[in-house]
Amino acid sequence: MSYTRRENRSSMDLSIVIPMFNEAENAEVTLRKVEEALASFPGTYEIIPVNDGSLDGTLEILNKVAARDSKIKVASYPRNIGRGRALRTGFKESSGNMVVSIDADLSFAPSHILDVINVLRNEPDIDFVLGSPYVPGGKMVNVPFIRLWISKLGNMVLRHIMPVRYSTGVFRGYRRKVLDSLELESDDKEIHLEILSKALAVGYRVKEIPATLTGRERGKSKFKFKKTALSHLAFSAFEKPMIVFGFIGLIILLIGFLTGLYLTYLRFVGELTASRPLITLALLLILGGIQMLSFGFIAIQIVSLRRELFHVQKENKELEKEIKRLSFIEKTVMQDEAAKRDTMVQANPLQ
Repeated sequence: MSYTRRENRSSMDLSIVIPMFNEAENAEVTLRKVEEALASFPGTYEIIPVNDGSLDGTLEILNKVAARDSKIKVASYPRNIGRGRALRTGFKESSGNMVVSIDADLSFAPSHILDVINVLRNEPDIDFVLGSPYVPGGKMVNVPFIRLWISKLGNMVLRHIMPVRYSTGVFRGYRRKVLDSLELESDDKEIHLEILSKALAVGYRVKEIPATLTGRERGKSKFKFKKTALSHLAFSAFEKPMIVFGFIGLIILLIGFLTGLYLTYLRFVGELTASRPLITLALLLILGGIQMLSFGFIAIQIVSLRRELFHVQKENKELEKEIKRLSFIEKTVMQDEAAKRDTMVQANPLQ
């Protein structure tokens, strides 16, 4: 990677993380519009565009813009890996007390950033904020039909999985403590689902605010139906496994039960023979259905243990942060004492 992590970095009020892959047509315009939107922001901020192995000159444009603007800090790596890796890289490099992530194509207007910041500043019980076109006041403008349909369907499914309504997009705002306490692993778009799942599991509170989603004006869309659909289905199975195992188990059990009723009918009309294969099939279906339901109950316990693991990871992260803070204080105190001793020796060379 072409960046070095800043371990002892000074804290900022706000970091804007923007993952980019082949966004040469949007890169400079996006950075300019984000800065224009933050003109009224009263604190310090940084903008971190993350080049996800672009092949179209995106990195060159980012470096050119960063060379004349100290607020822009470019992070990059040579191979395209995915939005998840880009976001994790940006989060790692950020130093803001609040971190906002947005799309490189400005699907959500930069002016919404201030709306997210206002929530985090004025509502201390909210830990992260999602910009959504699906809540009252939000809307969609010039979004391609296929993307719109898939987005609505995916959010409809996930609203039955998660305890809150939410948007699966990249436009979000976090308090620093949220990102510092989560072990994130996803390399692609499923990171949005991972963050929400883990954050809610450990007790962080989320709020959705209305935002306008607009269609891409420049560049090529990175939306992929297959990946999006599979990630949503996999996430649904992980979060509520009984929906999968229970549904399949009940269907198999129902077919087995109906087959048993049919066999009972044959028995009473005198057409049932001991060698009839339907008897074996009915038994297998009933046992298979019961087994699938059992898998569902076991999976529920695994999900519960998984959430407990998230709590442990959060506590470990917080402990690690506290140890680093105490080590830094101890090191600072030792340096101050050494400096005082050197000063005393220089002032009294005969002692």
